[in-house]
Amino acid sequence: MDTDKILQGYESTFKKTADKLFFSPGRINLIGEHTDYNGGNVFPCAISLGTYAAFGKREDRTIELYSENLPDTGIISVSLDNLEYKKEDDWANYPKGMIYLIAKAGYKLDYGFNLYIQGNLPDGAGLSSSASIELLMGNILNDVYQLGIDQLDLVKMGQQNENNYIGVNSGIMDEFAVGMGKKDQAILLDTNTMEYHYAPVELGNHVIVIMNTNKHRALADSKYNERRSQCEQALALLQTKLDIKSLGELSIDEFDRNSYLINDDILIRRARHAVFENQRTLKAIKYLKNNDLIAFGKLVNASHISLHYDYEVTGVELDTLVEAAWKQAGVLGARMVGAGFGGCAIAFVNKDNLDDFQTNVGKIYKNKIGYDCDFYIAEISDGPREIKISEVEK
Repeated sequence: MDTDKILQGYESTFKKTADKLFFSPGRINLIGEHTDYNGGNVFPCAISLGTYAAFGKREDRTIELYSENLPDTGIISVSLDNLEYKKEDDWANYPKGMIYLIAKAGYKLDYGFNLYIQGNLPDGAGLSSSASIELLMGNILNDVYQLGIDQLDLVKMGQQNENNYIGVNSGIMDEFAVGMGKKDQAILLDTNTMEYHYAPVELGNHVIVIMNTNKHRALADSKYNERRSQCEQALALLQTKLDIKSLGELSIDEFDRNSYLINDDILIRRARHAVFENQRTLKAIKYLKNNDLIAFGKLVNASHISLHYDYEVTGVELDTLVEAAWKQAGVLGARMVGAGFGGCAIAFVNKDNLDDFQTNVGKIYKNKIGYDCDFYIAEISDGPREIKISEVEK
């Protein structure tokens, strides 16, 4: 994205020059889908697509927020003295919630500001634009007001924002991947213990292609909460005999031996996905470390199959993209990412086959679904950071 245009946009919106410029990435999850709220492992990374913001200090206690992506909402104005959730504030509740939580934690925010936001994450695609905005806001406040908040605490505030302020019952993966991202590395995060470590992602001649269905995830929130509830029901039935706190604690063998306790077809399949996907994630790390990309790709494919049959969160658009990708030359593996029912899938594609891959998959998708999909190359990126304005203006 042209960062100079962000500064120009700030100036034309607020009739002043911006003081600072920031960026916060989106995220993809290489493997480990719908395991984060089941106490399992996830393997996400931050990506080079994300959200930019130009910041300018004010002399009063007013905060003015503007998104170039949603120009019809205009400037949303809030006061530092009234940061309660308001439905009419729309997208601005995401940054506003972070301001609210940081102020509530006792940090001093003694003046207002103007914020001009523009992102290049496709809207509604499941690449965590909300987490990107939350960690963007948290890092801006931390930097500008010199608050000294640990990055991991900002990540936890991001999840609190989703759960308690916005009202989405999500796990911590999205905020963690965005906030803790490192270039060319993914993060193995045990969501049960919050232990994590970085693992280099060396794909040789392959790149990560994001395939956007261009279908908004209309069902995702309601079905997400339903899947979470089903997993909780399965866990409660297992806990009648097993001393476990989460599905993520179970091995495949332990689950098989005790699934009779659940004794319900749908609940067994939901829990089986959570248990098996967790084990696939742990195997994936080993395969990447050993540079066994073929075996890694097969796990990625198996993840999608489990999300389709056991968890039932794919839908015809995602299945069409992924199944078309599997048939192309130079593809290690492909699967849906995110909540499902639309949004995006990823494929690991040899650079030499990239043009043919996009042409062929795009044609198959349009013929079956009736409209185009979009492709993006995802580079693995650092987490939120300031962009020096002096470097932009060179």
